[in-house]
Amino acid sequence: MVPKELGYTMPPEWSTHERTLISWPVQSSMCFPEDYETVCQGYVELILAIAEFEPITVLVNQNQLKDVQERVSGETIELLDIEHNDAWLRDNGPTFILNEHGVRAAINWQFNAWGEKYSPWDLDNEVAPKILEHFGIRRFDAPIVMEGGSFHVDGEGTLITTEECLLNVNRNSELSREIIEETLRQYLNVEKIIWLKRGLSGDETDGHVDNIACFAAPGKVIIQVCEDPTDENYEITNENLSILENAVDAKGRKLDIIKIQQPPKRFFEEQRLTLSYLNFYFVNDGIILPVFGEDAKDTDRLAVEVLASLYPTKRIRTIDGMAIIKEGGNVHCTTQQMIAEKIEVK
Repeated sequence: MVPKELGYTMPPEWSTHERTLISWPVQSSMCFPEDYETVCQGYVELILAIAEFEPITVLVNQNQLKDVQERVSGETIELLDIEHNDAWLRDNGPTFILNEHGVRAAINWQFNAWGEKYSPWDLDNEVAPKILEHFGIRRFDAPIVMEGGSFHVDGEGTLITTEECLLNVNRNSELSREIIEETLRQYLNVEKIIWLKRGLSGDETDGHVDNIACFAAPGKVIIQVCEDPTDENYEITNENLSILENAVDAKGRKLDIIKIQQPPKRFFEEQRLTLSYLNFYFVNDGIILPVFGEDAKDTDRLAVEVLASLYPTKRIRTIDGMAIIKEGGNVHCTTQQMIAEKIEVK
């Protein structure tokens, strides 16, 4: 049986977490292995920031355990020996779901390294099952290649994603849009799928939605926008904005849309870096937000103000968004929330 038939659904990311999961970077798989130390420092900053709010489990390859133990420690930080090829746990980790009794399970998606862009990925495809075995969590194996960064849910039946990623021939070339939609309905228990067109310029994930738009609450979406007509993202973000403005969610509501201005363009070796404030991460009672430094101080400030106004009871914890971005992602891409169970004690 599939999760929907058993009453499971995916809660939104702002639901209470039991812990955060993250994988330690692997130098041999990095795009720029010479930056390993800088990237590690970025991970240390992120791990310690998350640990201010909730427990965090760090997946570490056995030959790196001693080194990581010396870099991060604390009562709420756990190291877990699980071998992996690469460090983007949002995409190869499990997706946690709850049933109507508050009992937790998880979906194990198939993973092929973002359309077979990087090799090997055999260890990464086994990460989710090993996590679930370690924590003793029920597993549902989904017959589809999916990455956690490619979709967002509102917890009330609506999912948002992009055609560029989910309909890409490098993921599920044998599956039609209708079959992909039905699979998402059966495994995530959603009713309405809102299809945006494309991801941001330079995004090597083929348009992951976690750089473009996310639910802030049921019926409410945050989108990063570009107001410069000479920028490639101008057309991209306006096209996606138009889709959202004309969409309704699973409850029949028109969406309340909140805009965040994109940070200034940045390049590395002629490749545009995919800078996005939407790659933030909900933690218990807070938000971990990547910010981008001196030349982005105005948009950094605006992003903080927008999120602070949306979540007045949450602490907006900023970290250096440039530390790992050359590797292709940011805060949200590295993390995966383990939703807390809500079992009533009789």
